[in-house]
This record gives sequence, structure tokens and C-alpha cells, in this order.
Amino acid sequence: MTSDDIPIGRRVANWRVRRSMTQQMLADRLRRSKSWVDKIERGARTLDRYSVIQELAHVLRVDPEVLLGQQRSTPAGTTDGVDGIRAALARYDIPQAPPPTDELRRQVGHAWLTYQHAHYGQLVRLLPGLLNAAQGAWSAELLVQAYRITSSLLVKLDEADLGWLSADRAMAVAGGDPVLAATAAISVGQALRAQGQDHLALAALLPAADRVLPLSSHPDDQEVSGTFGDQTAPKPLDHRGEGDHGGGGGHRGQGDLREWAVGGTLLLQAALAAAGCGESRRADELTDRAAGVAANLRGYDDQHHTSFGPVAVEVARALVAAQRGDAAEALRRHSTTVRREGWQRLPAEYRGAHLIDVARAYLQVGDLRGAARALVDADSIAPAEVRCRPLARTVIADVARAQPAPAGVARLATLVGLTR
Repeated sequence: MTSDDIPIGRRVANWRVRRSMTQQMLADRLRRSKSWVDKIERGARTLDRYSVIQELAHVLRVDPEVLLGQQRSTPAGTTDGVDGIRAALARYDIPQAPPPTDELRRQVGHAWLTYQHAHYGQLVRLLPGLLNAAQGAWSAELLVQAYRITSSLLVKLDEADLGWLSADRAMAVAGGDPVLAATAAISVGQALRAQGQDHLALAALLPAADRVLPLSSHPDDQEVSGTFGDQTAPKPLDHRGEGDHGGGGGHRGQGDLREWAVGGTLLLQAALAAAGCGESRRADELTDRAAGVAANLRGYDDQHHTSFGPVAVEVARALVAAQRGDAAEALRRHSTTVRREGWQRLPAEYRGAHLIDVARAYLQVGDLRGAARALVDADSIAPAEVRCRPLARTVIADVARAQPAPAGVARLATLVGLTR
């Protein structure tokens, strides 16, 4: 089924879920009944007035053409070329002459750096060729990485369905390799969360984390090596995963610290999924568990490109707070996090994405100037995060509606093709 074939009511429902709104919340903002929203989403009531569609689009922060299933015009700064990635994912014929493995590894490494520096336009152009090459090389490790990069970019560009396809391909290629499967599960969880499928994301993320983390990282097994979280953590390991563990026999296996970083990332993604399900207590427990894993990492080679560590945990805590509606706590945590030394070491993509989330938190508390500062800071760190992502565009639109618009936002609105 193409986008044009999807009933308008289902598109309304999909965007409502993406905006983390219940039917009652949408009804309240439209000043209509919950029953009216339910009938629209089920197709029991026809949306045949453009003025009503415009009103819905305004509340859902999308263009009316999106709800109508019509082709959107591409605003300035938006990355195009996704069709080339779609075509590469649709290929089932194997290229006859893939590059040597060393050359492919170099290309994959370059693609990761391009993503982490938020050069999304460049990455869109690189990915079709990289996918074709990786699909012909039969290197599971490199193909999983190529699919993960692709999925991460597609989720950024609001192509979550296609992102999920790429993540699912990564999972299939990983096969029985627990570490590769765990890295692929990160992308699966991200794509499902972007689709509003938080329960499914949680179901995929937690088993994957448990397969790569030692039993001592779970709160039910604290007798092995102490209490994680904000209390006493196990003794730090070195980069080989070695350390003084007292010879305890309750571990699943200490493994490599790179695997622990993958497991910690899975826990953070699971915490965000739990928050999306409304399970705030579980989200806090999962972030505490991830904090314990992070505290046990002295330093590691981030081969799997997770950016996991204590600062990543604090970023997740802020987002969990925002998701449960406590924007004030989210902003307090953000203020503390950006003063930590590790903040500047996070990739530009990571920091830019967080600042967009921070801008949304400022909007929740009615601080338009704070939201504007966060957007301008994000643009200075990772311009494509602000200028290419549909999510950022909706935040800019919300801030730009102020009269007069805060400093810097009018310029951003113009850059992304918005008019006040």
C-alpha cells in the first residue's frame, strides 16, 4: 500500500501517535469530542472539508498535504535522494565485482564519520553505492554496519518505515552472532520508536541487552559485584574487559567493553521506549542500570559507534523526563549535562539532536527564548540536524509563530522554507 492509498483517518492516527498524543489530547486541542477523533481515525466519519484538515494539520504540526497523502514540496535545506536509498534496498541481484574488504571497511568508516558529523546530504548520496557494494561483499559485519547507518539516517529524515526495513535487514544478516545482532537491535528499536511502536521496541531491545551484558549488570543479580546506578559500582575494567571481579561465578561472561557499550545503549533505548509506553518507573530503572554499566567502563574503542557513556546516560535521563511531561526536570538535567567534560566529546549529530529535544522541552514550559537558543545552538553544532529534519522544522515553526519571533529563529525559518 502506497502513501496515497492509506486512508486519511489512518494518517491522522499515525501522526497523532508520532506526536505522543492520546485521542483525548487531540480532541481537546481541536475543541472536539474524543468520539469525533475516534470516528475520523476509524474512517467512520468523512473528512471532506479542507478547513478541518488544515485545523488537524496545524495541531499535528504537519502540512495539510501530508494528511491528504499528496507529494510534499521539498523545503530549502531538506535532504532529497531518499529514492536512491530505497532503490538500493530493493536490489536483490548481487554486484559482480565488490570492492576489496579493506576498501569497503574504509568506505563504511567514512560513512559513519559523515553521519556523526551530521553531513546528511552527503550521506544520502553515498549510501546507495555503499549498500550495493556491501551487499555484494558478503561481510556480515560490514553489511550490518551499512544497514545501521542507513536506518539511522532514514529515521532522522522521518522515513521510519524504510528505516525499519533497513534495521530488519541488519538483524537478518547478523544471524547467530550475538554482538552483531545486538548492534542491529539498536537500529530496530530506534526505528520502531520512531513509528510510535514503543511496546514492540521494548520487546526487541531488552532481550538483546541481556544477551551481551553480564548478569551482574541486572538489579536482580547485585550480589555478584555490588549495586549499580548511583551507588557502588563494580571495579572498573580496562580496555580488554579485564579487572578484579573477585572470581564470582554468577557472571554470564564479562566480555569486551565494546559489547558492554552496545548493551548499555540498548538499555537507554529501552528506557526511552518504556517512557513512550507511559512506564516511567521502568524507564528510570533501565537508565539506572545503564548508568551502572557506564560507570564500569574506564575507556573503550567505540568500534560499534554507540557513543555510550555517562553523558549519554544523562542525555537519556533528560529525554525520559521530557517524555513523561516533566519538562522542568528535563531542562535541569540538560543544564547539568552540557557542563560535563564528556558533552563536547559526543558526536555533533548526537548533540544537535539532543538540543532539538531540549527546544521542545522549552516549548512545554512556554519559554520561547530558551527554545530559540537551543535551536540556534543546534544549528551551530550540526546544521543539518536543524535544516534537514522534519522534526526540527515543526519546532522552528512553533517558535517562529511568536510575535516578534525570538532572535535567530526567523533566519532558521527562512532557511528551512517556512513563512511566518
